[in-house]
Amino acid sequence: MNSSNSPLNTPPKVHRRTKGSGHGMIRRLMSPSDLGELLKPFVFLDLFSMNRSSAAAMADMPVHPHSGIATVTVITEGHLVYQYPSGKSGQIGYGGSEWMLAGGGVWHGKEMAPGQVDAIQGFQLWLAMPPEFENSAPNGHFYEAADMAQTGPAHVILGQYQGIQSPIPAPEGINYLLVTLAAEESWTYSPPKGHGLTWLAVAKGELLSDEPIQAGEMVVFEPAGSDLTLTASATDGAVFVLGSAVAHPYPLHLGYYSVHTSQQALADGERQIAELGKKMRAQGNQPTQAGTTPVYL
Repeated sequence: MNSSNSPLNTPPKVHRRTKGSGHGMIRRLMSPSDLGELLKPFVFLDLFSMNRSSAAAMADMPVHPHSGIATVTVITEGHLVYQYPSGKSGQIGYGGSEWMLAGGGVWHGKEMAPGQVDAIQGFQLWLAMPPEFENSAPNGHFYEAADMAQTGPAHVILGQYQGIQSPIPAPEGINYLLVTLAAEESWTYSPPKGHGLTWLAVAKGELLSDEPIQAGEMVVFEPAGSDLTLTASATDGAVFVLGSAVAHPYPLHLGYYSVHTSQQALADGERQIAELGKKMRAQGNQPTQAGTTPVYL
């Protein structure tokens, strides 16, 4: 950790903070039209919370399309179940993740279902993709907690940190960590070279940096390029996600569920989505025994 008092080594300070807006069991902390423009490639973040009774609403969420982005879902409490069309099944709990590269176009929304738990909480993140990914063949995978790498209190969901590489095939220059600290425990994040964007969002508890950060809040740090030390409050531990990245150098061309680097790439993605939608409606839903519906590619 840097100990110099030089301005170049000043710990990052909170630059922006938000509690987002509530939509039932979902709190939207970032969208492409607000903080996503500042933090791209990170363009969208939802914090979702369900209890046993509200989890039934998940079955009513419609299948919907994406193109040009990747989505990353991590669980901070409880678990979701999944089943591949082949019959292989499992569950995504704390430390695990669903990765879906929408690429040229997918329809999804029912590939996971609530497990038999009292509460489920987690984050869904969207990432804007560079040109070589945005209209590529889509792919997705479920990574259980045992599949993921960990360094200290941090699960490395995306990228590489302290010599630990995530198994998820995301573009280079993006780190995304899931971290749990005990009460009064401190942890220091050292952004890799070139990572000028750093933010975090707290699922549970309270963190202290240059100022308190409470559960349900997302904060953006000033680009200081130096270490960031975080401490959980004395009364509670803290569970949070932290992202850092090299800035996405492309403009955001937005569709309703799509983000691309150019108007032409957006048009290509939306055309592919429309064609997939016709095929999906012709086939009808094909639920698995677990009650999930596979992603339509």
